[in-house]
Amino acid sequence: MLDHEHLDSGSSRLDLRIASATSRPVSDHVLILVHGLPRAHGMGRQAAGLLPELAEHLSNESGWVVATGTLSGVGTSTGTFSPDQWRLDLAAIIDRLDEPGRRISLAGFGLGGALALTHAVSEERIRGVATFATPAHLDHWVGDADAFHAALTTSGVVDPLVPLLDAQALHSAICAMDVLAAASVLPPRRFLIGHGSDDAEVPASDARDLYAAADGRAELRIIQSAGHWLRADPRMVATLLGWLDRHR
Repeated sequence: MLDHEHLDSGSSRLDLRIASATSRPVSDHVLILVHGLPRAHGMGRQAAGLLPELAEHLSNESGWVVATGTLSGVGTSTGTFSPDQWRLDLAAIIDRLDEPGRRISLAGFGLGGALALTHAVSEERIRGVATFATPAHLDHWVGDADAFHAALTTSGVVDPLVPLLDAQALHSAICAMDVLAAASVLPPRRFLIGHGSDDAEVPASDARDLYAAADGRAELRIIQSAGHWLRADPRMVATLLGWLDRHR
């Protein structure tokens, strides 16, 4: 079963989907899926498109409640992307899903994995984090500040009523997310690092750097011949389901 609702986050109004199992008893575990940041032309409307279907599948297979919120500027959610706004969005989603006795974990893709990881270290309600195709070195991932700014402007994550940060401020705000530092302090909470061996956007060496930062206190899964868009790869789904099953 997939419920659809809207959630306010500051001046943004977010799309939220919450899946609960129909084929098995619902557990007290909650997984929140966090999409990445689209940079290709026009992709802002589609970046989270597959996640509701994935949430429903994961919930039916695991018994977990699985939620996916479309963050500011993406899909039909209003607002404009910024790291600070996305942190507010994620906090609002966590608050919405938090209930007595529930245990919450996060699974993020691309920049969504960096957001999940850096947010979790200051959020005691988060029991575990899974990252997929997540950059460990955001300065390299962003690249040239002006080119990155231009790409986001055309990707569709900018609301005409909410201006995008200027190029340098945006670059600085993203690079202020210290992914490696977060990886070093997240354990002993559970931590899964998944990556495609043939990822052309974020090299697989970034996954190994995250694993090294965690001092080996994480699960590392390199999916052979997989590219960047892991959310549609059945081996990623199996990896994530196995991680959920081991942490009942």
